[in-house]
Amino acid sequence: MKLVVRAVNSTFERVEEFKYLGKTSTNQNSLPEEIKSRLRSGNACYHSVQNLLSSRLLSKNLKIQIYKTILLPVVLYGCETWSLTLREERKLKVFENMVLRRIFGPRRDEVTMEWRRLHNEELNDLYCSPNIVR
Repeated sequence: MKLVVRAVNSTFERVEEFKYLGKTSTNQNSLPEEIKSRLRSGNACYHSVQNLLSSRLLSKNLKIQIYKTILLPVVLYGCETWSLTLREERKLKVFENMVLRRIFGPRRDEVTMEWRRLHNEELNDLYCSPNIVR
């Protein structure tokens, strides 16, 4: 449905959604759609720096700086206006844990001597900064 509003010397078209300064606004003001869009952008950014985050040539501190300065701003742009539900918080934490697992890599279990992924609690202990929701 197209609605045209006329003001003094101006015409405004009503649209379902538009993007302004990187933020997608909808006529429903749908936060889940905005978070989904931010996570898509974050994933695209993550895949562009994925090789850096898994490189053995860079220190873990430098990789964390890359995460904080390149990936986090992309995902959290406009987050000051968000009112998150538990489902949306979980999606953001899943994204952060994916990146942190790439940064910290797998661990060798001392008992079985097999490589394994880090658990969420271990990631939280290794990553000293507040999590993405904070």
